[in-house]
Amino acid sequence: MIRTYTLKQRAILAAAGFTLLSAPTIAQDTKLMAKASTLADKVEPQVIEWRRHFHEHPELSNRETETAARIAAELKKMGIEVETGVAKHGVVGILKGGKPGPVVALRADIDGLPVTERANIPFASKAKGTYNGNEVGVMHACGHDTHIAMLLGAAEVLSSMKNDLKGTVKFLFQPAEEGAPAGEEGGARLMVKEGVLEKGPKPEVIFGLHINSQTEVGTLKYRPGGIMAGADVFRIKVKGKQVHGANPWAGVDPIVVSSQIIYGLQTIISRQTELTEDAAVITVGMIHGGVRNNIIPEEVQMEGTIRTLDKEMQKKIHDKIRLTATNIAESAGATAEVEIEEMAAITYNEPALTEKMLPTLQATAGKGKVVLMNAMTGAEDFSYFQQEIPGLYLFVGGMPKGQNPAKAPAHHTPDFYVDESGMKLGVKTLTNLTLDYMNGKGKR
Repeated sequence: MIRTYTLKQRAILAAAGFTLLSAPTIAQDTKLMAKASTLADKVEPQVIEWRRHFHEHPELSNRETETAARIAAELKKMGIEVETGVAKHGVVGILKGGKPGPVVALRADIDGLPVTERANIPFASKAKGTYNGNEVGVMHACGHDTHIAMLLGAAEVLSSMKNDLKGTVKFLFQPAEEGAPAGEEGGARLMVKEGVLEKGPKPEVIFGLHINSQTEVGTLKYRPGGIMAGADVFRIKVKGKQVHGANPWAGVDPIVVSSQIIYGLQTIISRQTELTEDAAVITVGMIHGGVRNNIIPEEVQMEGTIRTLDKEMQKKIHDKIRLTATNIAESAGATAEVEIEEMAAITYNEPALTEKMLPTLQATAGKGKVVLMNAMTGAEDFSYFQQEIPGLYLFVGGMPKGQNPAKAPAHHTPDFYVDESGMKLGVKTLTNLTLDYMNGKGKR
């Protein structure tokens, strides 16, 4: 029997140096891994070519028409059954192995960002797009182009080994991971809503990975439990009483009230949240109010983000934001309306599955190249697949060897850069996770 732990128990055990997991691991089929490795070496030039194509031709969330068409065409060349138009521009591929066994899902995200590229590479993006009504540059500034290429590479390897497969592979090429445009649905949540996991063969597990520009090539990073934060957006509307700026006592100043609310929100983290359990963040990123220097406005609006790694903590923080904003406003004679919307759930690596697949990661990357990482406060909508079936999400190195991580261009920036030699490890990782899970006969 596999024992389960609360998030707090996991944190205590991890801090004490104990192993948190108790699921049986699986033995690798060394012959199959060797065959897959040879095929991955062979497909690497094609993976690089795919990556450069997608990098040079990025498309924004929910606008990935040409990207999806190219993905579908490549999968069909491999003899893989293809479905398009999933969650607008998602692509699903089905590869049935030569032997019976479990269904394994592999996922890559496919959308770009509204960022104008500055990196000095021959295949730099010059693409333009429209984002929230504004013309913008478009760039794969988070590495989704490498994710597409690595998953296509894994599809090529696995389709070449079709007769050896003990089960079925479901390839999910997901649009709109960066968030659908205002007023639209999209991403993993919409794929799940449309039944992507339920239609056709239902996967037992799902694996995914993300390139990291500040992790050296050849390295894998993992974490059981919460690896990336849940992300919520909060909006607070503060209403006061408009008055001439020369006579503030005659009205209620929502700008001053808003500043007090912002300070109060920060004390939720610094004084009211047990950060020894898990990290949490509240950030106010936008504030708007007023039109003239000598008029105290009637209303101020602010918007920000909440990041949490624990569901219980998330609920407490939501409650405290509402309480803090409304009470501070009331004390000044103003009112505050609070709205909180979930943008991404907590990316949670099922602990038993993580332990089960850890030997596969170590055999794939090599000794000392699989690193237990701290949780990240960035968010990933891969989490919505993990809410339906057990999932494992990893990071693969994309930083040139010997570079200082502190000086490597960060994700979501114009100078973002990936060393393409790191992608081969991603192909091998996705391939070996699939093979070893199938050979381990799936569920234990």
